[in-house]
Amino acid sequence: MTRHAPEIGYIMKGYPRLSEVFINNEIFVLESMGSTLQIFSAKKPPCEKRHSIIGNIHATVTYLPEVTSISAQPFILWLYRNLPQFLGSHFHVCRADARRYLTTLFAAVRMSVKYRSTFVSFPKKVILQEFLQAGYIARLLLESGRVGHLHGHFCHGSTTITMFVSQLTGIPFSFTAHAKDIYLQKLNPSDLLPVKMRRAQFVVTCTEANRTYLRSLCPELSSIHTIYHGLDTTQFAPEPDHADGNGVPLLLSVGRFVEKKGFSYLVQACRMLKDRGCVFRCRLIGETDDQTEPIRHLIRGLALEDTVSLDGPVTQEELTRIYKECAIFALPCQVLENGDRDGIPNVLVEAMAMAIPVVSTDISGIPELIEHRLEGLLVPQRDASALAGAIEELLRNQSLRSELGKNGRDKVRRVFDNRKTTVLLKSLFASSLARNNGAQPHA
Repeated sequence: MTRHAPEIGYIMKGYPRLSEVFINNEIFVLESMGSTLQIFSAKKPPCEKRHSIIGNIHATVTYLPEVTSISAQPFILWLYRNLPQFLGSHFHVCRADARRYLTTLFAAVRMSVKYRSTFVSFPKKVILQEFLQAGYIARLLLESGRVGHLHGHFCHGSTTITMFVSQLTGIPFSFTAHAKDIYLQKLNPSDLLPVKMRRAQFVVTCTEANRTYLRSLCPELSSIHTIYHGLDTTQFAPEPDHADGNGVPLLLSVGRFVEKKGFSYLVQACRMLKDRGCVFRCRLIGETDDQTEPIRHLIRGLALEDTVSLDGPVTQEELTRIYKECAIFALPCQVLENGDRDGIPNVLVEAMAMAIPVVSTDISGIPELIEHRLEGLLVPQRDASALAGAIEELLRNQSLRSELGKNGRDKVRRVFDNRKTTVLLKSLFASSLARNNGAQPHA
């Protein structure tokens, strides 16, 4: 009987998501380098636009049974409605190794008590839900015997599931930590994140700033790696400086309409630029979220309807065409009071790959991408006046736009090309598989 090379199991909360093109790119490049993956997704995103790269990914995708909202009803009622679809899998996993199963079950129960909101609160229900979901994946892995390493994307719920699957099957795991999942205490209460880090074979994050923070949580760990989100620098090819059909420069910004993106400051900056006599058009593109209506209201309140437009999400292919019309790209990110922030926004990397001059803020991992006045302009967060000044300088200085655009593309080609960034991740997976001798779980 032919022995298959061990595969890598990716575990995610939702796949594929329009806002997570960096994960799609990572999977595609890993496959093109010879890795074989299986994808397990807790949720199936609603029907929406999809990036074309999804059609080029060969990994099988398994969606877990849908569950009702665990926060909207008593736990016993939730369990009554949802347990039946997981019970068979858990029975199978328990029968395969009762000691391992019961150890993991007791660990999940202890965690649900330890990480509850307050001393008198009900145990943290979502941890028990994630244990149930882990059992479903564990059964599939035990039956197939083909996955030799597990990897969770985002270090909150999906990595909790991944950790439980690892405990139930004996398959080692790792995870990638990104942004909000690292810094929001409610997503990893108390010492839950350090617990995951110590149990993982290695940890990946997408900025050196994140790595520094994670190392402060577990100074003894040497297995924390910075791997930037890469992109295909041949797909994102530079274009000359552009304006629309009326010769009006396009100022572009892209991202989910959430507070940490700082869109409100960009809209305020647009009002200042108009008052200074600058001629431009601004286009904000992104997925609807809690800031969509406030931003729309701000545009109306500042009488910018003829200058600033608010548009829905687009695929990466559509966005590439829009970049070709863009003269300046701006994204004034900010760190929120609860710690939420971006790492290095992928749209900044994309714009720079297109040789578009960029303006952003000097927070989080952004200075790792942009050195001020060399590869772009950086301003303080939450400073609409400084933002307006930087954009005005670019609008009035064609040579500076060209210089920053060229330098930005050079930086992306050197540091953020996905063929270069993914090589390290592939080597980490290969080392884990070799260390464990491709060992398969025991059914």
